Amino acid sequence: MDAAATELADRVRALLMSEPGLEEKRMFGTRAFLLHGRILVGTRKEGVLLVRVTEEKGAALLTEPGVSIAVMGAKTMGPSWLDVAPTAIENDDALMSWIDAARESAGA
Repeated sequence: MDAAATELADRVRALLMSEPGLEEKRMFGTRAFLLHGRILVGTRKEGVLLVRVTEEKGAALLTEPGVSIAVMGAKTMGPSWLDVAPTAIENDDALMSWIDAARESAGA
């Protein structure tokens, strides 16, 4: 993980530290944050946030600035896995809105 990914992980951790059932793991080249065993978000190189949502929600969120379908290695992941650019999560309110989108989808 680079410095930007580490900083983003620290921000995510601070926002979610009191969340019951939260687990943090290193997986797929990211620092992943899981809720009850399901990936919510991950922090990637250069401070990119990986967000897991439903396909329907992902398709709608792809219209947001700085959002693209995640690519891991040579594989494009599909609309339920989104990369959110650092410019779209510059403050904690913006970051929390993406975490909330993932949390809502986890309950769907």
